[in-house]
Amino acid sequence: MISQSIAKLVSCMGQPVAGNPTGFMMEAAFAAAGLDWRYITMEVPAEGLADAVRGMRAMGFRGGNFTIPHKVAVIEHLDGLTEAAGLMGAVNCVYRDGQRLIGENTDGKGFVQSLAEIADPANKSVTILGAGGAARAIAVELALAGARRIDVVNRSHGRGKSLVELLDNSSRLSSPVRLLPWAQDHRVAVETEILINATSIGLGDEAARVPIDTTTFRPGLVVADVIFNPAETLLLKQARDAGCTVLDGLGMLVNQGVISFKTWTGIDPDPQVMRSALEEYLGI
Repeated sequence: MISQSIAKLVSCMGQPVAGNPTGFMMEAAFAAAGLDWRYITMEVPAEGLADAVRGMRAMGFRGGNFTIPHKVAVIEHLDGLTEAAGLMGAVNCVYRDGQRLIGENTDGKGFVQSLAEIADPANKSVTILGAGGAARAIAVELALAGARRIDVVNRSHGRGKSLVELLDNSSRLSSPVRLLPWAQDHRVAVETEILINATSIGLGDEAARVPIDTTTFRPGLVVADVIFNPAETLLLKQARDAGCTVLDGLGMLVNQGVISFKTWTGIDPDPQVMRSALEEYLGI
């Protein structure tokens, strides 16, 4: 009987399921906390999602992480959502509450906690590059944190409009938001205080260039990237060279893990153990 396991249900999209930095990080955190728990990575096809969730219930799993393509589809198989997950319409973390499975989204929370270590987003003007899942989660949490204004820069008008409407139409979110086209190198507005790359550009490719006019970088601007591998993307290197304050994606990933760990176990993990495990995994 598996009574205290954490299962990660994941569609790896061609990536070997063994190549999982989150699992490596979580196993290290369990060991450091003296917990005989396991973080099990499983590749689950879309047609097997319902059965996988039933399996979680039957085997007493304490929770799990869900990633592409399950973040939206899993909702119909759950018993409830947190406020943030309900606003975003996406789930990446599930936890057990008695016999109920509740959906949470830690993407944005992890990012905002990491950002807060160098810049409080309250009353700040923020520009987000991208309008996918990560951008939605980050935008919602930034609005909840009191961002003064949020600009969404995206190539697809439809997806960008969807994110803007999500923020505009929620009675819980009051940050003004606008959609800006991304047809060429984006020029950072002088009023922007925090710039966030929430796209997948740069993942696993340290030479990948985010289409942005780096001559508009300046000292005092905070430039953050959700990419954690490589830890210093080309965007962050360019920003650092221009005197900007930079934030890599490792902190976001660690904080997501910290939130999930506490949610599942009721114990505060050691974030440094988790970051060290990630750095070891990535060879940093």
